[in-house]
Amino acid sequence: MKALVLSGGSGTRLRPVSHSLPKQLVPLANRPLLAHVLRGVRDLGITEVGMVVGDHAAQIRQALGDGSEHGVAITYLPQDAPRGLAHAVQVARPYLGDDDFLLHLGDNLLPDGLGDGAAEFRRRGAGAHLLVQKVADPRPYGVVELDRDGRVVRLVEKPRQPRSDLALIGACFLTPAIHRAVDAIRPSPRGELELTDAVQWLVDQGVIVRASEYAGYWRDIADSEDVLAGNRRLLAAVEAGRGGDVDPFSVVGPRVRVEPGARIVRSHLEGPAIVGAGSVIEDSHLGAYTSIGRDCVIRGSELSGSVVMDGARVSGVMRLTDSIIGRAAEVGRGDRQAGFRIVSGDHSRIQVPR
Repeated sequence: MKALVLSGGSGTRLRPVSHSLPKQLVPLANRPLLAHVLRGVRDLGITEVGMVVGDHAAQIRQALGDGSEHGVAITYLPQDAPRGLAHAVQVARPYLGDDDFLLHLGDNLLPDGLGDGAAEFRRRGAGAHLLVQKVADPRPYGVVELDRDGRVVRLVEKPRQPRSDLALIGACFLTPAIHRAVDAIRPSPRGELELTDAVQWLVDQGVIVRASEYAGYWRDIADSEDVLAGNRRLLAAVEAGRGGDVDPFSVVGPRVRVEPGARIVRSHLEGPAIVGAGSVIEDSHLGAYTSIGRDCVIRGSELSGSVVMDGARVSGVMRLTDSIIGRAAEVGRGDRQAGFRIVSGDHSRIQVPR
């Protein structure tokens, strides 16, 4: 089995962060989102990965290389424009050949793994096996209707009046039968080749399509709230470590990882949290669920529940909460009045008002 990871989207809802950084590379617990995706792929024993890429192909290649660091071999598959998930499958057809494959959206976080779904796919031998989860509002998703045996009877993309609360999550298992379906469908009203239409075509042709309910954590990382929620979920499982230097005047909680080369000076760090290699935390307080990237400087500040990316600097800002600070961005203020939330892009210069 191969894996097809789709990473061609533009991430408009994550701006300004995604102006210069593709959302698939946004760090969660100090690792790019795609690194978490590849870990899930590798944990299934899949080592051949086709990566569909678009405008940000060069950045993704630079970040992931040939995949060897992640235990896989990546083949990059250019897509000229985001024309739908089924179009991405069409682009990848020469790479996929006649193999079964896992299709995984590159902006979906599934840290609990896909082992149960893969086992069900292998055991029951359907033409496709979808993974679904109950959601309060299915309208933004592909919605699945099942019979009592777990067979799919109907799929609708973003229905105005859903007839089911089962939403497609960002991963499914497909056989080569999907290629014939993709060739048979036409673009939807929004101008895209929809994967839901292709799978529905299989159902209409009498091909058995099954689905099972995914019991793990699932988050579609689409906006800043999703980034912060995904970061919290991953930090909750962080392993403590003291690879850096902590001075005797600092207090570091039991669920904090201080990476090699980092320095903690006269500061209080609660867990769970990560301080990246080469970063300096001085005269500051880091609250729970905060990740500090590599080579950052945090001085005289209080942060909690936030993502601070590589090379950023925060100085004299108190009670900065639920914020995302882009790479090499600088945030500062002249006094110590409290209560701010910031989402910034790379290389931003932000002076918090007095």
